[in-house]
Amino acid sequence: MPLPLLWLGAAAVSALAVKGLAEDRKAQQRKRFSRYGAQTLADLPAYESAIATYPSDMFFTEQQVKPCVGAIVCCGIGGVLDHTGIWIGDNTIIEVDGNGLVKPVSTQRFTDTRSGRGIFIACDSLGVPLASEMAAQRAIAQIFQVRDYHLFDNNCHQFIWQCFQIDAKAITTFKALSLNVAAFFNRVVYWDSCDCCDCW
Repeated sequence: MPLPLLWLGAAAVSALAVKGLAEDRKAQQRKRFSRYGAQTLADLPAYESAIATYPSDMFFTEQQVKPCVGAIVCCGIGGVLDHTGIWIGDNTIIEVDGNGLVKPVSTQRFTDTRSGRGIFIACDSLGVPLASEMAAQRAIAQIFQVRDYHLFDNNCHQFIWQCFQIDAKAITTFKALSLNVAAFFNRVVYWDSCDCCDCW
């Protein structure tokens, strides 16, 4: 009898936590469009992160953004990890798969073998994608090449960052990529929902 009560208590605590996170996300979005929202890193208070919102299939993202060439996109993997790519137009994303092959894929294929339902784009506080046509050209130039892929040491995030900064130091995490993108563009990063065909 005590075990079901414990489960009910855990479920109630989880529900409250999820509700609190959803409210925090909504407050962050309201602040984003107010005069108090930071746009550049210099505007950012020292106690706040350069990553304002992370991608989330769990919480609705009001801001939907059309992708542009050279935009950084991502989707979820198992609710724990994120997979990144570069948008090159015509419903196409360049990605590195788990075998190290650099390849163009459709938006549907980008999410097909992963658990994330949506695609997200790195944007500034005004909803403008943080993009580089030069990075897109560098990604296109590597199509069908095979990289020495490693989940932690030479992954999709490393590939994306090297398209932006050729001789950049190694990065291993989605957070590191996001922070580097924030510094590269001198903008606070918001991961907004992609408004493209077949994303949802």
